[in-house]
Amino acid sequence: MKTLMIYGAAGYTGGMAAEHAASAGIHLVVAGRVKDRESLDILAGRLGADIRLFSLDDPEAIARSLEGISVLLNAAGPFMNTAKPLMSAAIRAGVHYLDFSAELDTYRQALALDGQARAAGVMLLPGSGGSVAMLGSLAGHAVARVSNPRKISIALKVAGGMSRGSVTSASQNITTETLHLVGGELVARSPEEVRDFDFGEGPLSSFPVTLPDLVTLHQATGVRDIETFVHVAAGAFPDGDVNELPAGPSSDERAANRYHAVAEVTDMDGSVARSVLDTVNGYTFTAMAAAEAARRVLAGEVQPGFQTPAGLFGHGFAESIADTRIIDVTPSEEGD
Repeated sequence: MKTLMIYGAAGYTGGMAAEHAASAGIHLVVAGRVKDRESLDILAGRLGADIRLFSLDDPEAIARSLEGISVLLNAAGPFMNTAKPLMSAAIRAGVHYLDFSAELDTYRQALALDGQARAAGVMLLPGSGGSVAMLGSLAGHAVARVSNPRKISIALKVAGGMSRGSVTSASQNITTETLHLVGGELVARSPEEVRDFDFGEGPLSSFPVTLPDLVTLHQATGVRDIETFVHVAAGAFPDGDVNELPAGPSSDERAANRYHAVAEVTDMDGSVARSVLDTVNGYTFTAMAAAEAARRVLAGEVQPGFQTPAGLFGHGFAESIADTRIIDVTPSEEGD
């Protein structure tokens, strides 16, 4: 029987992904550090899963722990600390690797390991859930609406509170420059270049950010000019000591705060196709999408090397997750 390991299953989103994976009938191993034993024992007992404990600073321990594993889902952020050792170990062990990182450097690491992964027949699929899966599907949908796509401008509206792990990852993210993709190259831009996007209820001011979609959208679509923005709703970024924060938003809070995104694809002739994504809360989507991606990879949907969710599964992937839809905006609806 093929087996999925979720490393970091004691965390907020990792635990939700484990719940979804178990509900899908996947043979599951929950894993993490020794200090997570108590939480993993409780989770494993509830889900009927096995447990493995190991540290990421011991390559031999990682190798032993990956024995008998078919697919590894890394749910342990900050991913700048966990992705490279787990991707490297997965390649050596012949295990397909997934995560749901929103950190650009994870994707740079995956690109650097692409040749080794292809040679080993191993797939590296960072971003199997989360904003990368959302925005990749949205952008792929919008790109398909034009004949010769020249530029992608995409914005994510973040609503609701953040998990403790997300705040920690954001505070430790080593990509401090604001970047966009110009002619296929990452180039610095001013963080002051704010612009409005309409997520479905009127324009909202959005600021440029460095998202991994600068790499993944180029990989999936071939478009060489890409810019990424975020609008953060009030209350999404918490104040105070991160250690005092709850693990993450409650189920009621997630239900009350849906995520939205908009993609604008400019054609060579200057016309613009706009599409809007409406989905469940980001944490709910991430856990469900990562578990579904793992299920599909276990079932044989695999391409060796560095892949993206939309490139692997098609741009309909996001709409296969929970209550998600993509709406095309016509010029008449915009008042053009």
